[in-house]
Amino acid sequence: MKARSRSSNGDSRLSVRKTKAEKDPNKPKRPPSAFFVFMEQFRKDYKEKHPNVKQVSVIGKAGGDKWKSMTDAIGGYVVVAVPCKDKAPFVTKAEKLKAEYTKKIDAYNNKQAGGPATSGDSDKSKSEVNDEDEGSGDE
Repeated sequence: MKARSRSSNGDSRLSVRKTKAEKDPNKPKRPPSAFFVFMEQFRKDYKEKHPNVKQVSVIGKAGGDKWKSMTDAIGGYVVVAVPCKDKAPFVTKAEKLKAEYTKKIDAYNNKQAGGPATSGDSDKSKSEVNDEDEGSGDE
């Protein structure tokens, strides 16, 4: 009988599970990195040239190899001296997407907080400034 009571206690501990926090469907998605921006274009080109290749791993491996062979043009300096295309256009596109995401996520966070969407100042900082102005006027 003792074995059954132990197993029932063990089962009750196992049945308790933590639930994941639900994701907000309205929250903006994170922008892709420069590599993923490159891979979007590379996949299309690769599929046109090699229509029989259906394996994702083959396409990914080929894209990764090409990305590694591309030059990093940073501030006019070439980091990797391999004659190939630059990563610069993909990096600039990724930076633009990141800037757009930053604007969207700020607006989303302001909306969630219930604050004004156009102002970047918090309510607390405004009230502190107003309190200081009122205190200096009384003296």
